[in-house]
Amino acid sequence: MTMTGITASCTRAGIVAQRARTARCPVVERRTLWRALEFARSLGFDHIWTQERMPPLPWDAVIEASNAPQLPAKALELVEPGGRVVYIGLAGTPSLIHTRALALTDVTAVGVLSASPGLPGTIDASAVVDPRPLVAATVTLEVLPAILAGTRPEGAGPGPKSHVAL
Repeated sequence: MTMTGITASCTRAGIVAQRARTARCPVVERRTLWRALEFARSLGFDHIWTQERMPPLPWDAVIEASNAPQLPAKALELVEPGGRVVYIGLAGTPSLIHTRALALTDVTAVGVLSASPGLPGTIDASAVVDPRPLVAATVTLEVLPAILAGTRPEGAGPGPKSHVAL
């Protein structure tokens, strides 16, 4: 079985995509914002589409690591019968999937809520995955409210993540 991953948006997706690529899995990133598309391309990902332009391809495995409430159902819709869907994190509102589709296609679904169980593997992967491009800026605690309100810090790089220095 050829593992094919789809990741969507956010920092954890970038780390997952980089790790999948090091394991020689073809990686497709499905992004919604132009800035995110360009950032993924700058990391060397070639197969990047918006949801509207994604070609109909067979997916043996889907990694859904966004916070978009509609994408867990889309991940289940895309995976081939007998495939696997991995859900990482949660959306801010309920994400509904069709459990009949899950059962009738014999798809295995795994959900991971927190990063803690994956930290040892992430640390091991740091030898082959460089997370530094994902960090846009390191900021002070005083700047955090503006970042949470959607303002990018002055001089920030293209990455989606801000680290807070305490």
